[in-house]
Amino acid sequence: MLHTVNKSPFQNSALENCLRVAGEGDVILLLEDGVYAAVAGTTRSFLIEQALKRHAVFAIEADLTARGLGKLIDKIRVASYADFVDLVEQYPVHAWL
Repeated sequence: MLHTVNKSPFQNSALENCLRVAGEGDVILLLEDGVYAAVAGTTRSFLIEQALKRHAVFAIEADLTARGLGKLIDKIRVASYADFVDLVEQYPVHAWL
């Protein structure tokens, strides 16, 4: 399953809820304000660091750029919109709002 998270982990519990139910090997895609979760060294970084032990985690490049975000947590995969489309074609999607 592909889990999409578009809310900041600093303002919403969508990421935490997602990680509570995501199955082993599910894929997490951070987009829009959800990309704030991909930044290294924040008070919420531990969520993604733990998730990376069980999941591939992607962050949309355009959303990272639009927000001026730099240093990402190791093993975060930066994805283009074309990559996003590929993921949607490969997996059923659950959007966390």
